[in-house]
Amino acid sequence: MRVITTHMNADFDGMASMIAAQKLYPDGVLVFPGSQEKALREFISQTLLYHYDFLKAKQIVLSAVTSLIIVDTRTSKRIGSLASCLNNPGISVHIYDHHPKSDGDLRGDLEIIRDVGSTMTLFTEILREKEIEITEEEATIFSLGIYEDTGSLTHMTTTPDDLRAAAWLLERGAKLDVISQFLSHDLTSEQVGYLNDLVQSATQITIQDIPVVIATLSLPHFVDDFSLIVKRFLIMENLDVLFTIVSMAGRTYLIARSRIPDVNVGAIARDFGGGGHATAAAATIKDMSHIEAHEQLVRSLHRHIRPQAIAREMMTSPAITAPENATLYHAKTLMSRYNINAMVVVPRVEPDLKGIEPFILGMISRQMVERAISHDLGDQQVQDYMATDVEVLSLNATLADIQEIIIEHRQRLIPIVHERELRGIITRTDLLNRLVNDPANLPKNLLHESEYPSLERSRNLAHLLTTSLDRETIVLLKTIGEVADELKVNAFVVGGFVRDLLLKKNNMDLDVVVEGDGIAFAKELTGQLSGRVRVHERFGTATLVLPDGLKLDIATARLEYYEYPAALPTVELSSIKLDLYRRDFTVNAMAIQLNPDHFGKLIDFFNSQNDLKQVAIKVLHNLSFVDDPTRIFRAVRFEKRMDFIIVKHTERLIRNAVKMNLFGKADDPRFFTELTILLNEEIGTAAIKRLEELGLFPFLWPDLKPHLKIDRRFDHCLDQAQRSIAWFKLLYLDDNYSPWIVYLLTIMSRSPVTVLINFCNRFQLSAKMRSYLLNEKIVADKTAHYLSRRITLKNSVIYSSLRELNIEGLLYLMAIARKPEVKRAVSLYVTTLRTQSPLLNGDDLKSLGYQPGPIFKTLLETLLLARLDEEVSSREDEVDLLKKSYPLRSNR
Repeated sequence: MRVITTHMNADFDGMASMIAAQKLYPDGVLVFPGSQEKALREFISQTLLYHYDFLKAKQIVLSAVTSLIIVDTRTSKRIGSLASCLNNPGISVHIYDHHPKSDGDLRGDLEIIRDVGSTMTLFTEILREKEIEITEEEATIFSLGIYEDTGSLTHMTTTPDDLRAAAWLLERGAKLDVISQFLSHDLTSEQVGYLNDLVQSATQITIQDIPVVIATLSLPHFVDDFSLIVKRFLIMENLDVLFTIVSMAGRTYLIARSRIPDVNVGAIARDFGGGGHATAAAATIKDMSHIEAHEQLVRSLHRHIRPQAIAREMMTSPAITAPENATLYHAKTLMSRYNINAMVVVPRVEPDLKGIEPFILGMISRQMVERAISHDLGDQQVQDYMATDVEVLSLNATLADIQEIIIEHRQRLIPIVHERELRGIITRTDLLNRLVNDPANLPKNLLHESEYPSLERSRNLAHLLTTSLDRETIVLLKTIGEVADELKVNAFVVGGFVRDLLLKKNNMDLDVVVEGDGIAFAKELTGQLSGRVRVHERFGTATLVLPDGLKLDIATARLEYYEYPAALPTVELSSIKLDLYRRDFTVNAMAIQLNPDHFGKLIDFFNSQNDLKQVAIKVLHNLSFVDDPTRIFRAVRFEKRMDFIIVKHTERLIRNAVKMNLFGKADDPRFFTELTILLNEEIGTAAIKRLEELGLFPFLWPDLKPHLKIDRRFDHCLDQAQRSIAWFKLLYLDDNYSPWIVYLLTIMSRSPVTVLINFCNRFQLSAKMRSYLLNEKIVADKTAHYLSRRITLKNSVIYSSLRELNIEGLLYLMAIARKPEVKRAVSLYVTTLRTQSPLLNGDDLKSLGYQPGPIFKTLLETLLLARLDEEVSSREDEVDLLKKSYPLRSNR
């Protein structure tokens, strides 16, 4: 594996250099060794989220790395855990960097190192020399790297090479407006002078092991946008915390910036009568001299900066655990006994602390246990319903580490481990108590929510909507939002439409959810759009059909619960969050608000955007398939249609649902509906194979024994079925047909008719559909045997043999036919023979003296078969054939 990486706390130059390196190493995987600067994270989330596959170091197997491309650094300490790759046997290291030499620098098999303002300058020169084409988007990304590291070409480290590189990128379409959006504005020469003065005056103090930089400056006049200078100082020196005290025109100002959660500059600024939030704040200092303000700041810092939180101090010990084979009833007893809401699941025996077996298997919550018990699953083991994707921390983990897992990753508790031993746990309550210093003892008006950075996963997609959809659709969505405002409700478009919008795929299946009365909303919207509405009172939904035929499904935000496993859902009113929580998979659990004041706002409560980027099919809770086993078919459909991956935990839940035999507890027609939808997709063969892998064959067609697995012959028939369907689509004929019938018949191809009859009974198919399927199978099987034994196949024989089959039967016959001659015969029939007819018709027969009656069918059939075999080619030939074969006297 070849890995392309940069330094921890990556900046634009490091990220751009990684992307440029991938142009030189196309097989390279982009891996961040640690975090990224905030501005870079925002740029990636807003611009690059679905364009580049950035991985974290923990997502790759470090021992499998054979080549390491390091950009914008050459210090092993700055590449985090990737430094361990340097010990891999035969590792190849290539280095691209512009920083000055220092002790302990890495040595590479290839080194491109030069004193320029940006590493991206080096890559730009290489791309230009090798005449590698780049897009406008890439030119913009590469320019961001140069402009950031050179201070928009104003820093003293800027070289002529940097300017030439920037000019070359501009010639290739780099967009300066995008660059200015994500980088600070250019400083004037006067501002650069003030920046240098700040740097010279800066001093660093350390409080509770946290370095804090304080800079002071006195100016005779007021300077606009001085905060820009402070921000440039923070970025240029890569500081975590910066306070500046600046006197301008007789007044003193405090400007503060913080990039770590341990220092809340908003709270400190309030000590001076100012305000702001945790990362940026300011105050106008009154009745204090410059020196007094400095002394007051130091006192305030000591009061507000507490020791950096570590897991050892925060954790609860010992941890309450459940063995993997404990029943859900026992888990509930433990939780009630110790008054806890979640606990760690461990192996049933004491693990070998020196071994490699997992010592923490997962985690299970009270909510999951109670829901499972409500389904009468209390005797099941916790290992079947635990969450397995659990992150752990060491005793020395920082507050930032804990916040990332509990807040960003939404993990209920964190196991704290040391030398493969569980030492304790940290819960959400532990973190909250740490952040707000026990809120139960604080007056509510002292708790400022804005003091703590928001981690809400929301973006505004208004621009993406307007650039991806036609004008009529935009007008429709805005009308929906306006009607919602009139009725004082919130309206959202949800599900697959949002998913495919982010994937830049066309999807006009509009599902609208209303936080309010969805049926009343649908009726009001119908009046404004002159459409027709069909109401479903039981589910609080309605279907609106517009004059142009477009359908809108409108639903009341609802929470579905299931009275027993595989039951139909019972519906209650709910909010948009709970409505999204009932969805099948995280990638389908996003919404876009349509109300005018929030039009285009993306609602993502479940980190769905990340799962979309990781092409992951993941359920929202562990009882998802118990609630609705038909979701298994949808999981396979999405996996194969979108080329996604069912994650290991979700696949384990699928196999557990299969093991519980839930398919025998539901109304079978629901399974049949999902099965037909799945097999009607273009990925039918891959879907069938995946169903077999997941162990579903015995439940779909239990009578198929002993052919419950896909062997070589069966696999060949499935591939031939898919080929025949694809071939027929390319003919662009007007015939309606159902691909699922072709696949079903192919699956039943080696089984007697009774197996197909049992299938129809199992899924309660209508008598008409049952008759249709049986006819296609019986006739096709018989015809396949008959045609394969013929030495020659005249056109008339082909026509007579295939005329009773519909399109599905014909394609099935092509799939199971072993001889190419039979496949060609079916092809000839579909494309040519079935549309042929004699030149003479009934009127012609009467004019020739034949009396109307059953014989007309015989006469026309004779003419058609002769025409197919090219025994006649004109009306005269057909008349002569009739006179010879059926003299008029034989008709008297």
